[in-house]
Amino acid sequence: MQKSQESQKLQNIQGQNQDGCDDQKGMAEELSCMAQETENILREIRGLQALYPRVFVAVDGRCGAGKTTLAQEIQKRTGCVLFHMDDFYLRIEQRTKERYEEPGGNVDRERFWEEVLNPLKTAENGATLSYRPFLCGKWVLGDPISVEVGSLIVVEGSYSCHPELFDQYDLHVFVDIDPETQQERILKRNGAEKLEMFQSRWIPMEEMYFSAFDIKKKCEIQLNANRKSV
Repeated sequence: MQKSQESQKLQNIQGQNQDGCDDQKGMAEELSCMAQETENILREIRGLQALYPRVFVAVDGRCGAGKTTLAQEIQKRTGCVLFHMDDFYLRIEQRTKERYEEPGGNVDRERFWEEVLNPLKTAENGATLSYRPFLCGKWVLGDPISVEVGSLIVVEGSYSCHPELFDQYDLHVFVDIDPETQQERILKRNGAEKLEMFQSRWIPMEEMYFSAFDIKKKCEIQLNANRKSV
């Protein structure tokens, strides 16, 4: 009975959760405050592509800053293969108190390694790679998604620069945002009820991760997505 109650408690918590599962309403405006920075990233990518047969790029940063929007723009401009860390959030059985207390614990790094990073080590361009996305709201893994492997791989989302993943990338991007603008964007995108959950749970977990591993300073490119720049 106790186990059942704990499971239900975790499900209730996650029922209000962002888990990185962001609605993309109004997110296009973020590109306008990062236009020049986007060009800088593309220039860096082209330089790396001249050196390596396959280039890996991570886009990490604070929620609401525009990681997904930026990564999608890179995909639009380059045709890269794009993976979202949102697809690798924890399954119900992984959502323990101990896991959430671990800096960066709110993502299934183990499955990301198994289904994406390890296969990419041996996959040739044009090969097919399949993984199962985590379905927000249902708390289960969905049907497999197949992608064609290419020479440019972009991984976006919070926790993408976790130390267990960091060395797999050739370029690391951190997208920053001030608390006021962050709050406004989350409110607009997710609503007041979800905003409270972000402020009480998900943002503190992100900040613990950023602080514990000094993520921002370790990234070669740092962008600022504050409202004043929009």
